[in-house]
Amino acid sequence: VTLRVEPRFKRSITYNFTTDVGLEDLYADHAKKYEFADITWYPSQHTAIYRYDSRVPLNTSGNAVFDFIGFQDNPTLIPESVRASETLFERTRSTHGKCLTAAATLAYRKLTANGLKNDGMFFSGYPVIGYQGKMQASGSCLNSPLLHTSCPWDPRIKGLFFFETTPILPASLFRDFVLDVKKLRDLNPKSFCGADNYNGIFLRYIKRSDAYLGQSEDSIVIDFNYYRANEALTPRLNQDIWEELEQMAFFKYGAKPHWGKNRNIAFLGVDKKFPNYNKFIEAKQQLDPQNVFSSNWSDEILFGKELEKSDGCALEGLCICSEHRHCSPQNNYYCSQGLVYKDAWVCRYSTTVPPS
Repeated sequence: VTLRVEPRFKRSITYNFTTDVGLEDLYADHAKKYEFADITWYPSQHTAIYRYDSRVPLNTSGNAVFDFIGFQDNPTLIPESVRASETLFERTRSTHGKCLTAAATLAYRKLTANGLKNDGMFFSGYPVIGYQGKMQASGSCLNSPLLHTSCPWDPRIKGLFFFETTPILPASLFRDFVLDVKKLRDLNPKSFCGADNYNGIFLRYIKRSDAYLGQSEDSIVIDFNYYRANEALTPRLNQDIWEELEQMAFFKYGAKPHWGKNRNIAFLGVDKKFPNYNKFIEAKQQLDPQNVFSSNWSDEILFGKELEKSDGCALEGLCICSEHRHCSPQNNYYCSQGLVYKDAWVCRYSTTVPPS
């Protein structure tokens, strides 16, 4: 690893909340125009948030901070209430409830500029300008001195609990992927509200790398979160949509997995996706010949091992279903073909038993 120290600089950030029309054609120019660009896509709301983010001279006025609202400390009652509401919507199969909270979440992000604070305390308007160290670092929850507040994911409270899926797609394939996602979305836009309750579909840019497990070409990181039940064998509302999206990315488009933000199936066949994979394994064996830093779990991920299928294994992303028992037939979730990506097999809710 080579590190390089850069002189201090400032950044200017503006969020543009707009339609997602043309997203599949605008993403490339957006990356070229802004050094620190990203896009947050809310499919159910037909909204894309383009971040206009570039360096500005050090003497530019502004001492802002980025305190991302998802990483702020809140009174413990807030994340617990959010979790309780989402669980209620799951149990009552209320897509409408999830869509109401998705719309409220987007409105709040727009009102607060997603956590940007012009003077370190409040958002007062764009552009928001501050030093790189304060604009790149995000989230104040870990610095809170108060005992009655917490991070949303604190395991000591009944807070948020979710899956996270993060495929990394070559930029050259991203347009077709977006068009497929829009086809899936347009069949039932409300089915996407579950991810829009969190951070929508977060899109970041990364450059190609010669690292053994790096990206062999310029790529787009696609990140989305969605509800996870407290009990592993409990199915989720519209879970077939997230499974189809997951399989579409990793198998139709051959996306590479983020190594820390995916379920097991994202790593199936991972060794075939990296041209220098064997060189990495050789280096790993040389540096750790006794496998001190390995475990059965890490081997499952690193070598893309497919586990033996068992009842309910698809619910946690431990397998791709091929029989109804891999889902939750006792809760009316059956193994079914994808709606847009026909090679996908997902656990879909149905009041009638589909053919095996």
